[in-house]
Amino acid sequence: MIYLDNAATTYPKPNSVRTAVETALRKYGANPGRAGHNMSLASAEEIYRCRTAAADFFHAPGPECVAFTINCTHALNYVLKGFLRPGDHVVTSCLEHNAVARPLHALTQMGVAVTKAQVYPGDHDATVNAFRRAICAETRLIICTHASNVWGIRLPVERIAALGHEYRIPIAVDCAQSAGMLPIDMADSRIDYLCIAGHKGLYGPMGTGLLVTANGSGLATLVEGGTGTNSAEEEQPEAMPERMESGTQNMPGIAGLRAGIEFVRARGTSRIFQHEMELVQYLYRRLSRLPNIRFYTAEPDPRYFVPVLSFNVGDLPSETVGRKLNEHGIAVRSGLHCAPDAHRFYGTLEQGAVRICPSAFTRKEEMEQLVRVLASIQ
Repeated sequence: MIYLDNAATTYPKPNSVRTAVETALRKYGANPGRAGHNMSLASAEEIYRCRTAAADFFHAPGPECVAFTINCTHALNYVLKGFLRPGDHVVTSCLEHNAVARPLHALTQMGVAVTKAQVYPGDHDATVNAFRRAICAETRLIICTHASNVWGIRLPVERIAALGHEYRIPIAVDCAQSAGMLPIDMADSRIDYLCIAGHKGLYGPMGTGLLVTANGSGLATLVEGGTGTNSAEEEQPEAMPERMESGTQNMPGIAGLRAGIEFVRARGTSRIFQHEMELVQYLYRRLSRLPNIRFYTAEPDPRYFVPVLSFNVGDLPSETVGRKLNEHGIAVRSGLHCAPDAHRFYGTLEQGAVRICPSAFTRKEEMEQLVRVLASIQ
């Protein structure tokens, strides 16, 4: 199978990730932080190694700022529902995934106001100005994607964070499509909340995610329960990371995530980005020669895009194209990609789009095979 659905979940996983998961199932079979016996302590040490790796990778203040979540969506809900209150106003973008859009919609039913700032592909100045115009006296939070999961369009989140701090407004960033792909420096950018998927660009297992913040104690909790600390008290601990981590953690997944972060660090985010971007640019040029391929963006420019490319084949439903590609052993994503706002942006809400996303393991020959099959579908 030629797997090009890496914007959803990267596959295959590095050998080191698979080994780490298998080792955790053998060696770390006890609850971390819940007992004083050797296996529990070994599990806690592995958890701490992953926290430290994540904190170092994203330049967070310390490992205590790293909370493990089920996925990026879980982390985003923690921030949105833990921070916003009735009467608050939040600014977001017009390209958001449902992981942001749906929690915000739910919050509007409780009195939170939302403004969607326009994004201008290839013009960061115009995008930042749109966010500035959306801010009002009641604005309490800015939340936006780092890169669109449909079109690959990058948002200038560092500049948006600076804008937020100019108005004393914190910023949360959905890094589902950027973590492991783009450099993210919390210390330099002053991003307040990083919400991260472990199973995408960090090459960890599914069911892993991260909320990285020094401000976790200020968030109301969505889940309360056992943390292994302050057990005599009925109230949830205030300190990170225990405040966000109730119940038994995904020990094998976290071990695999630690190995995935180390894989990306060793290979280098810039090297992975360059490899994938070259493949996407090559594919764009090759498909541009086919008469019935419909693109919606310009050829991806590394300054303004991540390596995600969506298109359609004439008027064919995108799901039909995806099914035909699957018959030839090529796995892509078609449909709305859980991001209807992004499809409204380019008028593809009815047809959807066929999405291609390579990984560190994708080869140029696989892109060429995709082109040949798409030519036959036309």
